[in-house]
Parts: sequence; C-alpha cells; structure tokens
Amino acid sequence: MEKCLDSLLCQTLHDIEVIAVDDCSTDGTLALLHQRAAADSRLRVLQTAQNSGQAVARNLALQQAAGELVCVVDADDWLSPDCLQQASDVFCRHPLTDCVVLRLMQHYEATGREVEYPLPPSLHTDGVMSGSDAFKLCIDGWKLHGLYVARAGLYKEYPFDTTTRLYSDDISTCLHYLHSREVRLCDGVYFYCKNSSSATNSFHFRRFDFMEAMLSQKLALKKENIGKQLMAMFEGQRWYCFLGIYRLYLQHRRDLTDEEQAQLRPRFNTILHTFRPSQLRWRYRWKPFYWLMTSLPMFDLSQRLYIRLRSR
Repeated sequence: MEKCLDSLLCQTLHDIEVIAVDDCSTDGTLALLHQRAAADSRLRVLQTAQNSGQAVARNLALQQAAGELVCVVDADDWLSPDCLQQASDVFCRHPLTDCVVLRLMQHYEATGREVEYPLPPSLHTDGVMSGSDAFKLCIDGWKLHGLYVARAGLYKEYPFDTTTRLYSDDISTCLHYLHSREVRLCDGVYFYCKNSSSATNSFHFRRFDFMEAMLSQKLALKKENIGKQLMAMFEGQRWYCFLGIYRLYLQHRRDLTDEEQAQLRPRFNTILHTFRPSQLRWRYRWKPFYWLMTSLPMFDLSQRLYIRLRSR
C-alpha cells in the first residue's frame, strides 16, 4: 500500500486529490493512512461502515471526488511518476476524449519480472478509437484492458456494480468505453502487481462470484441494446469463463467445506440455465447436445472427462 501511496503523492502532476478508502481493515492500515494524510493535505481518508468489498469502497470515493478526471488504483498497484500528467495532457489536447488508456505493466512479485500487456495495434497506429470500437475489444476477451483515466461524469453515471464483492470493474469498464466519444492512449504506465495471494489471483470461495458478476454484466448490457452480434460475442466469452470457473471448482473441490459445496451446486445450476443455444458457438446449438450441457450432472461429467483427457 505504501508503494501505491508514494507513487500517487509523488506524481509530476501535483494538483491532484487522492482519496483512500479503508474497507474496515484489521491491521494498521487506517492508522498509516491518517499518518500520511496529516503530512500531505491532498490525501483524504474515508472508511466504510462495515467491510463491504471493492465496489462499495470505490463508489464511496467517487461520491466524494471533486476532480474532473478519475483514475482508480488498487492498493497493491502503482503508477509511473508522470502517469497522470501524461493522461491529463491527452485530455487537454483532445476535448472529445472521454477515456485515456494507460500502458499496463504486469509486475510478477515472486520474480520481479515485468511484462507489458499487449494493446490493439489500431490504438497504437491511429492513437484514437471510437467508444464503440473500444467496447468491442473490451468484451472480446479483454483485448483492451480496463485501466485508464476517465472523465468523472462517466464514473458518476456508471458507478461500480455492487452485485458481488469482487470483479465490479468489469461492468463499469465496458459501459465507460461504450459511452465514450473518443478513447486514446497515453504513455503513462500502470504497474499491476501479480500477487499470488491477492483476492483475484489466489484460490478462495469468492472466486466463484465471477460467474454472478458476469451475469450481472450481461443484464447491464441488455439494457444498452448493444445488438445480437455483440451480445453473442459477450455470451461466448461468458461461457468460456463459466467453463473455467467450473474447472477451478473441480480442481479445488477438496479444499472446500461441505457447506461451501452445498452452496455452489445451486449457483452453478442457476448460471448454467442462463445460457441459450442461439447465444453460444455453433457446436453447442445442436439441441440434444445443448440439453445435455444444461443438465448439471451431465455437464459435471463432461468437464471431469475433459480434465482427465487433458491430463494425459
């Protein structure tokens, strides 16, 4: 967390507001935040009423934010010293731009290795794309990542979804891109810490919230009337994500308690029945096969068989 704070408070763009939200931590985080805030008036510290998760904490900060531009940074991550200045300059030069994408450097904590996340060539070549094009890349397997600086109005109109404690940024990212007039790239770097013990990388029961988060994202996109082709693209990605989540369950089922296993079965069954043949790839549209795949016992059998064949 201190590395994150240092990177924000040492930005070359000095005129910024830093809002840190403590989600009822049980260590010394809150005391440290107040100590840093006493030394720098640009840092404001907020605290949630109870431990509520990522989306609630972020929305609390958004309610208090006074700036025209917003950048969300997780506590494990940090920015290059000129990151916000680079983004701000793009907004100043291009008044129609609503989102400025940051270069994403994936930092592997265990080894110190850093790998840059590939960005679509069109964004490098032209330097600009429409919001609808950015949206398509976002839902097409995250070919465009969701780390950017955006106009505060987008965040205010499309805040973080509170359906699940994690993965709330997937929905807001898609909607921010969709409703942007222009999306551009800057040379500011976001360092994303790939920590094996983080909430989104380690195995824990809340990893399964991802399937409900994607269902919530589908419902949000339906309200936007994005069209059948784009919805089919999104549903294809949601299907593959569901397969991945179920295979994660099969891999770690012995690590789950009986109560957790009992909770998961009806959740899997509910999500499985939200898919329709017309929204899946062609090989799942044959009705007898689709019927087998939407029967949880048969689906379970098919995935166990898949894992066994892959292990050979």
